Amino acid sequence: MFSIGDFAKHGRVSIRMLRHYDAIGLLLPARVDPFTGYRGYEAAQLARLNRIIALKDLGFTLNQVAAIVDEQVSAEELRGMLRLRQAELATVVQEATVRLARVESRLRTIESEGHMPSDDVVVKSIPAVRVARLSAVAESFEPEHIGPVIGPLFGRLCGLLAEAGLTPAGPGLAYYEEVEPGTERVRAFAAIPVGAEPGPAHGFEVADLPALPVAATIVYRGAMDDILPTSQTLARWIDSTGHRSLGYTRELYIECEGDPSTWVTELQEPITTA
Repeated sequence: MFSIGDFAKHGRVSIRMLRHYDAIGLLLPARVDPFTGYRGYEAAQLARLNRIIALKDLGFTLNQVAAIVDEQVSAEELRGMLRLRQAELATVVQEATVRLARVESRLRTIESEGHMPSDDVVVKSIPAVRVARLSAVAESFEPEHIGPVIGPLFGRLCGLLAEAGLTPAGPGLAYYEEVEPGTERVRAFAAIPVGAEPGPAHGFEVADLPALPVAATIVYRGAMDDILPTSQTLARWIDSTGHRSLGYTRELYIECEGDPSTWVTELQEPITTA
């Protein structure tokens, strides 16, 4: 039999916590001295304590914990429940990590306002190009919706091109189209230049991407997660020079292998004089 202090040490919990569990009936002492009121615990009670702590740390309320442990859940059943809860929490952590990355990216954008040289913008014509392409609809043009769509599209397209025995004739590019007026949904295209006949083939479409007679372009170096400051520099240049955007910006991936910090992307936005 252990004193409450010794039991707390073996269970790696506080005495205060054990007293609270006793008060709410979650973990009662094996014995209470009728004269001194001292609590005594048995080593076998560590199993119940371990279950209580694990469930509590995974976000269950103490009422839920009591319901679970009092139903004499087997170790295997409890393991399954904990793994499920663990997976749910891992998803929450991943989503929070993604949100944090977006916040950091937006902060960097704010910090760079007015510091990025707009003379890096070059106006030029973009010739038509024949591409193999795949597309899918994203709920909006926000990064959290575009990223999960465009990345897998390129992965699939590269695999299909290899199966078809087609060699890319130039760097890949992404472009976007409005799904329907008045909605935020956009169709995202992953495209790779090829020398092949137009039409559907091998699970992808071969089509001619039209030329952009006049485009404002700027080159960005780094991971796509941090492209926003450069994109907004392009937007400010378009507005300050009296031009008007004619649609979504194309992204030409000049270099996209190895460390993302070394990637090179050219943004190409079709424009006209306002």
